[in-house]
Amino acid sequence: MTTEPVAGSEFIAHEAPTLRETSEEIEYEMRSAEGAMWTGGRLVIGIGAFFFGSLAFAYFYLRSSNNEDLWRPNHITAPTGIGAAVFAFVVASALLYGYGTTRLRAGNTLDWEVTGWVTVLGGFTALGLQVWEFTQLSFFPGSSGYASCFIAWGVMNTALILGGLYWLETLLARWLRLRRAVLDDGGPARSTMPVARLFRANLEGCWYFWGFIAFVNLVFWVLFYVI
Repeated sequence: MTTEPVAGSEFIAHEAPTLRETSEEIEYEMRSAEGAMWTGGRLVIGIGAFFFGSLAFAYFYLRSSNNEDLWRPNHITAPTGIGAAVFAFVVASALLYGYGTTRLRAGNTLDWEVTGWVTVLGGFTALGLQVWEFTQLSFFPGSSGYASCFIAWGVMNTALILGGLYWLETLLARWLRLRRAVLDDGGPARSTMPVARLFRANLEGCWYFWGFIAFVNLVFWVLFYVI
């Protein structure tokens, strides 16, 4: 608000000009937000790949050097049954979530909601098994190269699964708030509302992240339990 003097001692108030965005500017901002979500989701996967790549390097380096036969004395191994269960729950959860996402794109929201919450349940089951496995180890951390790498893997995998669960749970919670408005605007796959467009971008990033979780668990399940 600004005031300017007029005749006498009276003042008149003038409103500041209102700034209005054009449709082109709004669309540019939306595309920028969608691009930021796309890039952020892939950067998270890239950062995780570097972390687990360093672990894989340590695994193969210590295994190949095998100084004083301390890589894997007496052919020790982590509990195979628990490790297989963690792997199975993670992969099944990722596949189920992928199926639910394709169903959501087809307009079936109920299937996505059900598969999403079942994925959360499966992820927490895998997380609990991963933590429980630490109590069933027949070796101590640092007792061998294999033991050190396995403890690092268990901690990193716990953090990875927790990250995927948090991302998915926030998506499901957000959908509960947006469901009515988005369904009235053509559904999640066709709605042109800004919140719907950002939700789709977020959904795709989460889908790729769960695929990354499944891939990492497959690779390290082979390294620690198969070979």
